[in-house]
Amino acid sequence: MKSINKIFIPLLLLVAITGCNKSYLDRPSQSTIASNNFYQTTDELRLATSNLYGPPWGQWNNGGLISFGDVMSGNGTTGQYQGTDNNELFAVNLSASNGIVNGAWTGLYNIIGQCNNTILGIQQYAPATIAATDKNAAIAEARFIRGVAYFYLTMHWGAVPIVEDNSKLIAQPQINRIITTDVYKFVTNDLTYAVQNLPLTDVKGRVTTWSAQGMLSKVYLTLAGLGGNGTRNQAYLDSAKKYAGNVCKNSGKTLYPSYYDLFKVQNNDVAEDLFSFQWAAGADYNLGNMLNNYAPGSSLMPYKIGGWAAMQPTISFFSLYSPKDTVRRKATIMLNGDFFPELDAADGGYTATGVCLKKHIIGNEVDNSSPLMSWYSSPEHNAVLRLADVYMVYAEAIMGNNTTTSDPDALLYYNKVRTRAGVDPLTTITLDTLISERRIEFAFEGQYWMDLVRLSYWQPAKALAIINSQNRSFFSYTPATPGVPAVVTPAASPVVSVLPATLSSFQLQLPASELTANPKLAEPPIHYY
Repeated sequence: MKSINKIFIPLLLLVAITGCNKSYLDRPSQSTIASNNFYQTTDELRLATSNLYGPPWGQWNNGGLISFGDVMSGNGTTGQYQGTDNNELFAVNLSASNGIVNGAWTGLYNIIGQCNNTILGIQQYAPATIAATDKNAAIAEARFIRGVAYFYLTMHWGAVPIVEDNSKLIAQPQINRIITTDVYKFVTNDLTYAVQNLPLTDVKGRVTTWSAQGMLSKVYLTLAGLGGNGTRNQAYLDSAKKYAGNVCKNSGKTLYPSYYDLFKVQNNDVAEDLFSFQWAAGADYNLGNMLNNYAPGSSLMPYKIGGWAAMQPTISFFSLYSPKDTVRRKATIMLNGDFFPELDAADGGYTATGVCLKKHIIGNEVDNSSPLMSWYSSPEHNAVLRLADVYMVYAEAIMGNNTTTSDPDALLYYNKVRTRAGVDPLTTITLDTLISERRIEFAFEGQYWMDLVRLSYWQPAKALAIINSQNRSFFSYTPATPGVPAVVTPAASPVVSVLPATLSSFQLQLPASELTANPKLAEPPIHYY
C-alpha cells in the first residue's frame, strides 16, 4: 500500500487530468499536463478543477464510502465478498492490515494531493489576466473538495497528518499526526473560504456557495459534540444552525419531488444534490463508479458482466421501515417479488427473487442509453451531500442540547423529508427519531457510520447501545398473497460473528503499511496551529 509520501511526491511534477471529453464538465481527454504550462486561462482553471469531482474519488467511493458508512454501521453487507476485510468491517473488529481501511486512507490522501497541486498551480502559474474572482472560485472548488476529504479522514481516524504543500514531503517525508481539533479547524477554514468565494450558481454538478454552506453546517454540527460528555458546544450548534438555515431559506433549492426517481441516472445532479461525484461511463478501473456491482447478479449489469458483490440489508435496518414508508424502502432495497420496470427494460423489466440492495443498481447499458458503461464505470453521479441532509442538520442544530423539539422551523424542514417519502409528519422530534430518520433517508449513501461517530463524540454510551443492540442477520421475505400477509424470516445468526463494539471502535486503526513507512504516526499528535 502506498504511503503518503509515495502518493504526494509524484504529484509535484505533473497534474493528471483524466476523464472523458464528453463529460458534462468537458474534462480534457486522457492527457497529462505540466502544471507550469497550464492554468493560463479561466477555461484551463475550470478544466483543472473539474477533474477533482470524479476519478480521484474512485478508491474512496468504491471502498470506504459504503464499507464504512453502511457495512460497518450495520445496514448491510456483501457476505463473503472481499473476504476477511469485509467481514472485519461487518464485525466491527478491524485489523491494522485491513485492505479496505488501507485503500480508503490512500484514496483520501490522493484526493488531497491533487487538490494541493491544483491550488498551488493556480496560485503560482495563473497570470494576472485572469480575474481574481475566477482564480479565487477555482481555488475555492479545490479547497471545498480538500476540506471534505479531511473531514472524512478525521471522522474515521481522528488525529491525522495535514499536508497542504506536497513539496514539503521531499525535505521531510516523516510527518506527525495533528490533533483532531486542529484538523477540524483546517476543515472549517477550507470550507469557509469556499463559502466566501464560490458562486451562487454554476453549471449542474459543480459546487456553489450553497454546497459549501451545507457542508460547513454539517462539520459544525459534528464539531459541536467533540469531547462534549453529554452536551454540545452551543457556539458550534449556532454556526451549524446559521449555515444550514441559510441554505434552507435562501438558496431557492427544493427537494426533488420523487425519492424513488432521485437515484436514476437521468436525474443526475438535480438541485437537491449539493455535491455529487461526477463519473463518466468508460472510465478506467477504480477511476469510475463501481457501486452498481452491488447488484444481485449479472442480468442487471452492462453487457451481463459484473454483479459479484450483492449487498444484502440486515433485519435491523429493514425493521426501521414503517408500513407507509414504501417509496424509500423500494428505492433502497429489493424484496422478493418486487418488480422494477426500469431495470433490464428491454427484456420486460426485473422481478426480484430475493432480498438485496436497490439504490445504485441502475441497470444495464441499454437502460441508461450508455454504451460505454461497464461493470467498473457506472454513470450514476451519487450524491455526497443532499439538501435533505441539510434540512436534517438544521433540525438537529435547533434541537441542540434539548432532548426534544417542537420548534416550527425544525418541524417544517424535518417534515419536508418525511412528506416527500409519503410518511406522516411528526409534531415532536427527538434525538432517537432523528437518528432513525437519517438512517432510512440516507441508507447506503455512506452516511450512517459517520452519524454514529458524531453521536459518540458527546453521547458515547448511546452510540454504543445502538450498535450493540443491532441484529445484523440477513432475512428472507415471502410476499403477501390474497388472505395471507407477507412473512419476514430473520436468519438464525449474522453471516459472521459480530463482537460487541467499544468506544475505540469509533476510531479506525492507522494502516499498518503507513506506520511502517512513517513511524512518527505512532507518536502523540501535535498542534498545527
